[in-house]
Amino acid sequence: MVDRTLKEKILAGERIEKEEAISLFNWDLYELGYLADTVRWRLHPEPVVTYIVDRNINYSNICISGCKFCAFWRPKGHKEAYVLSKKELAQKIEETIALGGIQILLQGGLHPDWTIAEYEELLSWIKTNYPQIWIHGLSAPEVAHIAKNSGLSIEGTLKRLKQAGLDSIPGGGAEILVDRVRKELSPRKCDSATWLKVMETAHKLGIKTTATMMFGHIETHTERIEHMLKIRALQDKTGGFTAFILWPFQPKNTALSHLRAVGAYEYLKTLAIARIVLDNIPNLQASWVTQGAKIGQLSLFFGANDMGSLMIEENVVAATGVRFRMKEEEMCHLIKQAGFRPQRRNMVYEWI
Repeated sequence: MVDRTLKEKILAGERIEKEEAISLFNWDLYELGYLADTVRWRLHPEPVVTYIVDRNINYSNICISGCKFCAFWRPKGHKEAYVLSKKELAQKIEETIALGGIQILLQGGLHPDWTIAEYEELLSWIKTNYPQIWIHGLSAPEVAHIAKNSGLSIEGTLKRLKQAGLDSIPGGGAEILVDRVRKELSPRKCDSATWLKVMETAHKLGIKTTATMMFGHIETHTERIEHMLKIRALQDKTGGFTAFILWPFQPKNTALSHLRAVGAYEYLKTLAIARIVLDNIPNLQASWVTQGAKIGQLSLFFGANDMGSLMIEENVVAATGVRFRMKEEEMCHLIKQAGFRPQRRNMVYEWI
C-alpha cells in the first residue's frame, strides 16, 4: 500500500524521517524502484554509470574478532593463517597496474600483535614502490584496533596512517550500526559509536571514506533504517562519505550457516530505500559481487548509479562460496545494455 502523501514528498525531494522510512518496506517493489530511480536521476542527470578498476588485497586473514558472519578469518597459529610477504604483495600490485588498475583495497583482520608500526611500514613500502597506486585501506574497526594496541588516540592513529600513505578508508566493519546486533554477531569488534567516531575523525582530517551495510541476518527492518539514519546524520555533519554500498549477508561456511540468504527481491527493495533515505550521499553502488551480473544491472534502475569495483581479486565474499567475477568488457556491455554510458572513475568519483 502506497502512502500518496509520502510518495509526493519523495518526488518533491523532501527528506523523509524514521517512521516514514520504515513504512517503505511495506511498499510495492516496483513503486520503490520508480521512486529510487527518480532520486538517482535528480542526483545524476547524465546517463552515466561509473566503475573503478582495482583489486582487493587482504594482507592477512589473522583476526581476533571472530565475527559470526565471516568465513575468511583464521586465528593466529592456524594452519591456514597467513600474512602476505612483500614479494606476494608486489606481485599482486604489479598485476593490478598491468590490468589498468589505479587502486588497491587493502584490508586484513584485527591482528592480535600488530601495532601502528607494522601498518606504517606496510603503507610506506607500498607508497615508496608504487606511488601511482591509491591505497583505499583498512576499516574503522581496524583503525580502532590499531589505536588500542598502540596506546594512541583515534585521531593520532589516523594522522600517522595518512602520513604513511593511507589515501582513503573503506566503509567495512559497519555491518549494522546498532549495538544489539553488533554484540550478537561481533562482540570483539568496535561498537557503533566508535565506528562513527573513526569515520568522523577521518573526514575532519581530509580522509574520504565510503559507508557500507551488510544486512539479511539477525537485524530488523527498523535496525536497517537506524543504520542508514546514523550514516545520514554523520554525512550532514562532515560530507566525507563518497558512496554507500550495501550487500546481503552470505551465510555459507559461517557460524550462521543455518540462516537463509536473502534474495534479489529483498536486496533491490533495501537498495531502493537506501537511495531514498540517504539523500546526502551522492553515489550508491550495485552489489554485483554478491548478486551476480544481471541483478547488478537491474540495480541501476533501483537507485544505483555505480557498478563499484571490477574486483580483480576478492577473497572475503568468495570464502562463503559466492564467486561472481566480471571482466571490464562485460561490465561495460551490461552498462550499455541498460542504456547508460560506462565511465571509469577514481575513489572520489572523478572521471578518468
